[in-house]
Amino acid sequence: MDLQFFDYKYTYPLESGEALPGFRLAYTTQGTRNTEGSNVVWICHALTGNADPVDWWSGMVGPGKFYDPEHYLIICANIIGSCYGSTGPLSVNPATGTPFYHDFPAITIRDMVGALDLLRQELGIEQIHTCVGGSVGGQQAVEWAIIQPNLIRNLILIASNAVFSPWGIAFNESQRMAIEADPTWVERRDDAGVAGMKAARAMALISYRNYDTYGFTQALDNNEQLDGYKAASYQRYQGEKLAARFNAFTYWTLTKVMDSHNVGRNRGSILNALNQIKARTLVVGIRSDILFPPSEQQFLARHIPDAVYEEIDSLYGHDGFLIEAKPLTQIIRKWLGESAKVSAKVL
Repeated sequence: MDLQFFDYKYTYPLESGEALPGFRLAYTTQGTRNTEGSNVVWICHALTGNADPVDWWSGMVGPGKFYDPEHYLIICANIIGSCYGSTGPLSVNPATGTPFYHDFPAITIRDMVGALDLLRQELGIEQIHTCVGGSVGGQQAVEWAIIQPNLIRNLILIASNAVFSPWGIAFNESQRMAIEADPTWVERRDDAGVAGMKAARAMALISYRNYDTYGFTQALDNNEQLDGYKAASYQRYQGEKLAARFNAFTYWTLTKVMDSHNVGRNRGSILNALNQIKARTLVVGIRSDILFPPSEQQFLARHIPDAVYEEIDSLYGHDGFLIEAKPLTQIIRKWLGESAKVSAKVL
């Protein structure tokens, strides 16, 4: 699937008061828009995702899957701050002619969504049939539904929240401390802080999974072991795996973005913000999620008008939103079917 690019050539003011001197968004499209323009599905990716949802959500997107390009125009854009073709810390700062590195300005979920909406306008999309996102993707989706209440027809929020918790911020700060402890982090080079990021990713995996996940997937080989544990090698493997495709500057930036998520900021209150959503909304929680616990999704469902809450019982904690395609498909299909019945009764 070929990446396409949207270049915004004007100064882009940020919520922090800083600005980007323009930006680039990398994005993909699959499928064809119908004549009414009513079949657009916009997928918002999570922390280390990219613009190709088939790559990281293959259970849900692709030929024969629930989001099938034969039926939908599926769009996914790599968020600003990331490193998969969009403007991020390794991009060249036109003011200096060198990469931003540590000087990349602070961005927020709201800034990301503003950039997505500019791409949406460039593509001439006036209605989104479904906007769906898990985790940080869900944070983008809920923010977009508040900013543009008449744009999104169906909103699906999976393992996400209205405001990032002190618990989540603590996890992220611990990871950034690991990056800071890497002596190379102060250097202005692409691979600065990479060893620290490996440790940070290992920390993150603990929050993405849980006690039972590790007990099942990383069990002892035998009762005589003194070293060489599966759980230990798994943590190192995950750090190496991320280091092969990411960089510490981007990881640092995007964890800060997560921390900033609060739909109530400058809107009176969180409840006032959520009440502005007009999209038919499905909120899905994962019972074993310790990073975005179900209480956060239940809060969303209580305070978004007429929202529906469903829950998945998964062994895989927060990562269940990426893994549990079958129950997620069943939940979404049932909800969309019920929404169609309600619409028919109204007509």
